[in-house]
Amino acid sequence: MSIGTAKLYEVRPNTSCTRSDLIQAVPHHLFDIVKPNKTFNAAQYQKLAIKTIRDIQKRGKIPFLVGGTAFYINSVIEGWQFPKSKANPKLRKKLEGKSPAELFKILQKLDKQRAQNIDKNNPRRLIRAIEMVKELGEAPSITKKPRFDCLVLGAKVNKEDLKKRIEKRTDKMLKQGLEKEVRTLIKKYGWAPVLQNTIGYAEWQKNPLKLEKFGDETKNKNEVQNLISLHTIQFAKRQMTWFKKDKNIHWVKNYKQAAGLIKKFMESASP
Repeated sequence: MSIGTAKLYEVRPNTSCTRSDLIQAVPHHLFDIVKPNKTFNAAQYQKLAIKTIRDIQKRGKIPFLVGGTAFYINSVIEGWQFPKSKANPKLRKKLEGKSPAELFKILQKLDKQRAQNIDKNNPRRLIRAIEMVKELGEAPSITKKPRFDCLVLGAKVNKEDLKKRIEKRTDKMLKQGLEKEVRTLIKKYGWAPVLQNTIGYAEWQKNPLKLEKFGDETKNKNEVQNLISLHTIQFAKRQMTWFKKDKNIHWVKNYKQAAGLIKKFMESASP
């Protein structure tokens, strides 16, 4: 899932330089750690991330945790203690065919309190919550035990610029061969849940855009491109809604602001 996730170290065509230049300058970790047809959750990620952070610190370096998914980032920096609940493959398979709206209604009936503070547009979160309620009788709150002293930075971009960047990125992914990447993945793994639920991949499955021989190639690709851009813009809006609630985030407009905050943070952390 290299093109659709903007994987850092992939060589990008039609550019004067490649992102591989950056990967050589700054070591990156936890890339290509699980196949698309395998289950992987925040608890597993947290365990791997903390181990990697400790390894970096032992070498006297400062790790940067980079991403955009609040659930995974916060699980590490806030030290979430995940409830002990086993996966239920049979139940998951049954629920995976339902829309987010249908899943949210199920959760509301089972646990109104959990339904109040969950992303109702995220099918994986909803399925996991339903799974826990079925096993434990409720979806218990996550307790927090922070392990690290963190500086949290957010890149501040106005809505119009963000929309233009997303549309430009979508166009670039199509030119880089996103369709071929999706076809290759589906041939190898089938429509695994992660492909069905990830923007940039899920759009190719929607009728009449199935990965068969297109009747009108140009029309279909344009529709897919527009859907990917639309869904990414909608996702970014939901992300910002969550991030704005986090008072620990320092919003920066440029490199100079970020550098100043980092310098101040490092000086205060020095013995």
